Amino acid sequence: MAEITAGMVKELREKTDAPMMECKKALTEAAGDIVKAEEILRVKLGTKASKAASRVTAEGVVAIVIEGGKGAIVEVNCETDFVAKNDDFLKLSHDAAALVVSAAPADVAALAALPLGDGTVESTRSALVGKIGENVSIRRFVRVEAKGQLFSYIHGGAKIGVLVDVVGGDEQLGKDLAMHIAAGKPKALDASGVAADLIDSERRVAIEKAKEAGKPEAMIEKIAEGSVQKFLKEVTLLGQVFVKAEDGKQTIEQLLKAKGASVAGFTLFIVGEGIEKKVTDFAAEVAAQAAAAAQK
Repeated sequence: MAEITAGMVKELREKTDAPMMECKKALTEAAGDIVKAEEILRVKLGTKASKAASRVTAEGVVAIVIEGGKGAIVEVNCETDFVAKNDDFLKLSHDAAALVVSAAPADVAALAALPLGDGTVESTRSALVGKIGENVSIRRFVRVEAKGQLFSYIHGGAKIGVLVDVVGGDEQLGKDLAMHIAAGKPKALDASGVAADLIDSERRVAIEKAKEAGKPEAMIEKIAEGSVQKFLKEVTLLGQVFVKAEDGKQTIEQLLKAKGASVAGFTLFIVGEGIEKKVTDFAAEVAAQAAAAAQK
């Protein structure tokens, strides 16, 4: 049997907010597989045990530049929120986004090699690191050539950024859609864009929940399919209920149809999404340093 360490329990607890003992039990049942343990907790505790996507820890900003029918969204990271507000850091982020629009680099490495100021993007980044004493990195970007018109939305001190390509409609619709994406955080435009492993996970959880509830075997597959369809409505842009819907029911798909418009695509960046930030126990660090000094 796999050893269940305190670190594994801590990681699962941070992902799910589930009680520590429940995390340990789930890890034991899953033989140390954290993904499987998270599924077990969801079966036992419900959707409240799946909060990994909302737990953002790394610092930085999302920068967006739109020029004509072209646009770019870039995430630039740093170590502290204080630096994320630094004027030089913000300028590098904006300049990087502008270069993505104008030069269309293939990847982050190609972007780093582009001319900027008296040197390159990389030399500018390196000089900034030396000046502020913190690591700075350009993590990712997406460049878009619009099929319709590009709209953007920045939220939460540039921690969330949206770039959306809207065909038809008007300016207000474009702004509303960008804002909705920031709030609703859809994973894809429609069901075809949702990863198969996410759908499989939802189906497995639904089946286990139905079994634990004592549902008849003949109904389990139908119940699971209903859960999957509900999940797809929640995580796809077209299936989500519009955040400004007056009746609280109108979906984005219905809104677009009423406006004679469509969404060609969108990009949502959340600063630090998927990055685990190292948490330092300051008291323990001081104690360790004191002990080390005493031994000298």
